[in-house]
Amino acid sequence: MVGDEDITMPMSAMDALLGRNSATHLSDPAPRGEDLQMLLRAGLRAPDHARLKPWRFLVVEGQGRLALGDVFAQVALADNPAMDAAALDKLRKKPLRAPLIVIVVARLQEHPKVPEVEQLLSAGCAAHGILLAAHAMGYAGIWRTGSMAFHPGVYRSLGMKPKEKIVGFLYLGTREGEARVLPRYEVCDFVEYWG
Repeated sequence: MVGDEDITMPMSAMDALLGRNSATHLSDPAPRGEDLQMLLRAGLRAPDHARLKPWRFLVVEGQGRLALGDVFAQVALADNPAMDAAALDKLRKKPLRAPLIVIVVARLQEHPKVPEVEQLLSAGCAAHGILLAAHAMGYAGIWRTGSMAFHPGVYRSLGMKPKEKIVGFLYLGTREGEARVLPRYEVCDFVEYWG
């Protein structure tokens, strides 16, 4: 739970599933210590055919966020040496949008029964599990990608291995302001019964 004074009943699984939404403005406190370990354990519960564990997590906080921003700026400048200072500064500041970032990495492996797409989906489920756990514990977050999630220069700087892919940057912290009102979707608009 966020803060010692916040002694409330745990959120139900259904409340977490139906109520989670993205938060674009995040500040401290972020999940740390046992709370962070709990979020990461939730990610490890992703569906995992053949127990390949096709994911890993890079935790970026504190000065690491500044270093990640420098990586973003360096690879963008290498691609476009004429990039203006304002655009570079914006890239440098992206990791500062939250006090904590978890980079979810898919570790794709050759397997006769588990295709890479299934492993990639498993890593996506791990990311979703982390976001759901954060919401259930009173934190908030947003799953971001963008060009830096697919850039070979970012991959090199993060020490990623061949066959690894970034699934997303999970920006985590405490929501600033009110949560957006989520639209209500009707199940019948998305479901057909077959057979």
